Amino acid sequence: MILYFRQKHKLAKLKTENYEVLKNNILTSRKLYKKKINNHIMSENTWFKKIVNSGDHWFKKKIESNKLCVTHNGGFFSCCSVRLHYIVEYFNSVKKLPDIVDTAGLFHLYKLSESQGDVTFNYFKKYDLYNNIQYDKPIDFIETHQFLNYNHLDFRSIFPFIVKYFSPSDEITKTIRNIEQKYAIDYDNTCVLFYRGNDKNRETRICEYKEYIDKANEILKKNPNVVFLIQSDETEFLDKMQNHFSNNSVCFRDEIRHIKKCNDTVDLLLRDNIEFFSSNFLAITIIMSKCKFIVCGSGNCSLWIMFYRGNTSNVYQNLNGVWINH
Repeated sequence: MILYFRQKHKLAKLKTENYEVLKNNILTSRKLYKKKINNHIMSENTWFKKIVNSGDHWFKKKIESNKLCVTHNGGFFSCCSVRLHYIVEYFNSVKKLPDIVDTAGLFHLYKLSESQGDVTFNYFKKYDLYNNIQYDKPIDFIETHQFLNYNHLDFRSIFPFIVKYFSPSDEITKTIRNIEQKYAIDYDNTCVLFYRGNDKNRETRICEYKEYIDKANEILKKNPNVVFLIQSDETEFLDKMQNHFSNNSVCFRDEIRHIKKCNDTVDLLLRDNIEFFSSNFLAITIIMSKCKFIVCGSGNCSLWIMFYRGNTSNVYQNLNGVWINH
C-alpha cells in the first residue's frame, strides 16, 4: 500500500499497514492545512482519492522494509519541515520510527544533477548514529506550524527528532566554527535581525523594514552594547539595517546570497555555487539560533531557528503583521 500526502505543491510518500488510522491522521492534518492556508486546495474527497493507490507486490515489500519515502520540491527548510512532518506522521500512526527514511526525493534545488541521489547527509548526520525514540504519546507537529505562534511549539517532544534526523554534519559544524571565528561572534551580546522577504509574501504578511528598526531600538535601549547580526535574502534590507546600525552590526556578505526585492527566490535566480551557499545557510541558521536575541518573521526558516534554539526565550516574532514578544 502506498499513501501519498499532498499539501499545495508538496508531495510526500508513506508506506504503512495502519491504513485507517493513517487516513484519519492525514485528513486531520489536511483540514488544519486548509484552514490555515486557503489557497489552491482540492476538496477533501478529491484530494484523498488522489493520494491512495495500492499494489500487492509493492505493499508487501514496503511493509517488510518498514520504509518511509519523502518527496518534495521546495526550499531548503521547507524540505526539512516536510521531512519532519512525515517522520512524525509515521511515528504517530505506527507508534515507532521507520527503519529507513528515503529522502532522495528532497533538496532537488540543491543538487547539481539528479544523478547525485540523496544529498541529505551532506547537511545532516546519519540518523542511525543516534538512539531510537520510543513512542509515548502523539507528537504535535505539521508542516504548517511555520505559521504558528512559536510559543505553542512542543519543543520537548520535537527535540529528540531534531537531534536524530537534523544534527549538522561534520562539514556543516566546521563551517559554523569558521564563521564564528571570522566574525568573532559573541553570542551573549548578539541580536539577530532575520528578514525572510521576496517570495515569502505569497504565503504570509511581511512587515515593513521600519518595524525591525523599531524593535531593534527597543532591544538596544535595554542592551546598549548589543551587536546586530543582519541576515536576509533582500539586498535592500541588508543595506538599510547596516546603514542604520553602522557602528554595531555585522552581516555575512561573503557567505550568503541576496537579491533586490522581488516576487522570486535566490534559489532559482542565483544558481552558482548552490551547494556552497545552501550549506552556509544551514550553518548560519544554527548560528542565529544561538544568539541572545532574535527578531524574525514567520516561516520555515524562522521555525528552524527555533528548533535549533530549543525555546523562544528573547525571541521577537512577527506573525501576519503582529509582533509577539516571547
